Amino acid sequence: MDGHKMFRWICSGIALLALTTTARAQDAEHNLAPAIRIAKQSMKTAEELQDYSANFFKREVVGGQTIVHSMAVKMRHEPFSVYLRFHKPHDGREVIYVEGQNNGNLLAHETGIKSVVGTVSLSPNSKEALSESKHPITEMGIANLVKQLIKQWEFESKYGESEVKYYPNAKLGDRQVKVIESNHPTPRKQFPYHKTMLYIDKETNLPIRIEHYAFPVGGQPAQRVEEFTYSNVQTNIGLTNTDFSTQNPNYGF
Repeated sequence: MDGHKMFRWICSGIALLALTTTARAQDAEHNLAPAIRIAKQSMKTAEELQDYSANFFKREVVGGQTIVHSMAVKMRHEPFSVYLRFHKPHDGREVIYVEGQNNGNLLAHETGIKSVVGTVSLSPNSKEALSESKHPITEMGIANLVKQLIKQWEFESKYGESEVKYYPNAKLGDRQVKVIESNHPTPRKQFPYHKTMLYIDKETNLPIRIEHYAFPVGGQPAQRVEEFTYSNVQTNIGLTNTDFSTQNPNYGF
């Protein structure tokens, strides 16, 4: 084989190797891809619910302070409707939001001495409505909970440095759950959290808890900065307009 033919043969081999390597790289699945598929299946289960009631616990860092709330929740998907009755803190506070009603505002009232103000109407995205929460009431609910996580994981899957672990036989209280844990070992601007954990009820396939942990600082363990948990979930119980009305005689409006 003369020199020119040998050169062309070598170049062809290099090109073929490059194409094969590129194809393999494209075929390689990101670590988060299986987790995203599982999360989407769980979201689909949640979206197919007509309504539900539950106990809701949340922990968030808002304005540099850790805010913890527990409340009873009623949710309906069509139209999107939310009723909240707070337990701790603000025991007795009630909030109602129905999509397409009340000029797009939520309705709320306090208890005790603050009750003299009566029912107030607030934009869900107003400073007052978000004074103790990072998320507006329009993002409430089990389906929205996992939807936000899917967005996070899809964005993070554009980058490397993601570790994913699966715990298929875990427990949360008395519930059998499967847990997906994503980790980012090194702080990067594209990663809002060091660790995220998704809990899916094995019986119902509903996403019932999400935890977010900040990146460790000064050699200390990672701190949990957000937690959202739905417990005692009762699905498709036939909630009506009365359940999302200030005229409900069982409410304190």
